[in-house]
Amino acid sequence: MYKIKNKKYYKCDNCFSVMLDPLDYLSQEEEKERYKNHNNDVNDPRYQKFVSPIVEKVRDHYDTNHLGLDYGAGTGPVITSLLEKEGYALRLYDPFFHLYPKKLSIKYDYIICSEVIEHFHHPYEEFKSLAEMLKPKGSIFCLTSLYNEEIDFETWYYKNDDTHVFFYHKKALEWIRNKFDFSDFFIDGKLIKLTK
Repeated sequence: MYKIKNKKYYKCDNCFSVMLDPLDYLSQEEEKERYKNHNNDVNDPRYQKFVSPIVEKVRDHYDTNHLGLDYGAGTGPVITSLLEKEGYALRLYDPFFHLYPKKLSIKYDYIICSEVIEHFHHPYEEFKSLAEMLKPKGSIFCLTSLYNEEIDFETWYYKNDDTHVFFYHKKALEWIRNKFDFSDFFIDGKLIKLTK
């Protein structure tokens, strides 16, 4: 267990991930206000470069005939904006800013979770839902900072965002792959790809 600035974090003995104590989660109202302060300008070249690994992977594996979901799109869905300019078709979903539950009953060729999975309060349920929304051979593309044993968690910048509640170790992603029957699993820096 870590105790940092009156918050408690627990490390899982099985998957080695670290999670914030649910008692220290922000309220929904606080969380939404925090997201409103994110500088997610779709026209910002730096932000476009930051999300470019996902954009490039979508281009590599899918074309304009495939349907994608930008899950947790937030206030500035830059990936959707960039891909739509090239003729790609994507839907937006976000529990705070694009709350359209019917979009979660559609099957998708690919799902984008850019800086999203670290906000999951219930990762098992979230990944189960995402896996069920994929068509055969569909992929989930995630962008997040992974935790590993070389990181000094107490000084790690990534935990300082109050909305970040779950910090994935590679072993957690391997467990997710096996549990939800993904056939392919790929990590490159912050980019994670899981394919049915």
